[in-house]
Amino acid sequence: MRLLALFALPSLLLAAEVGPPKPKQTMPVPADEAALGWKPLFDGKSLAGWTGDPTYWRAEGGAIVGEITPATLVKNNTFIIWDGVVAGDFELKAEYRISERGNSGINYHSAGVPGLPFALTGPQADIDGQNKYTGQNYEERGRTFNALRGQMTRVRPGAKAEVIGSVGDPKELAAFIRDGDWNEYHLVVRGGVQTHLLNGHVMSVVIDDDASARHPEGKLGVQVHVGPPMKVEYRHLRIRQP
Repeated sequence: MRLLALFALPSLLLAAEVGPPKPKQTMPVPADEAALGWKPLFDGKSLAGWTGDPTYWRAEGGAIVGEITPATLVKNNTFIIWDGVVAGDFELKAEYRISERGNSGINYHSAGVPGLPFALTGPQADIDGQNKYTGQNYEERGRTFNALRGQMTRVRPGAKAEVIGSVGDPKELAAFIRDGDWNEYHLVVRGGVQTHLLNGHVMSVVIDDDASARHPEGKLGVQVHVGPPMKVEYRHLRIRQP
């Protein structure tokens, strides 16, 4: 009997292992940027495909340049706006460089403002030369601060943004921003989730559950802000949709 039990044991073990093969474990790998289908938004030499006030915007040195001088101070924030429409889920990458006293931002899924040419309302990846606001999610002419740098927030219908987590210490995240040099913004928008990355580091995340207030599609533009003379440059702007 004992011998029979020993012979039966391997059969029982084999029976326990019957089933679909286990998948091979894999680990994340670096993104294959060339395979992602990025579409350039700027030809590097002209403002073709963009509309803005030529007092403030020009193409120069391979970049879109926005500049306010002492003689051209603005009373309202003014944008140069891409002529296309960003609909639904998308990713955007853009490099920027800003002067020390500059204030700018990248608006997406935005709408025009009646009576104000070259103005936009909608979510913005914020930028400033002092890096007080850079990386945050600010809704221009709307719900304003939806997430500060370092925050993960949720916005419920009709309510203020609520902090539900952290993506890092704001001061430590600011250390990844290059003062007076080129930085790369990477925006990832999936449904109501808006993720802002700078130089490969997540700066803020908003989960926008207020479907009546958020913008599912709209215009894309970059800004020069009310304030002192400033200069901001944008280059290598590109977009992809999954």
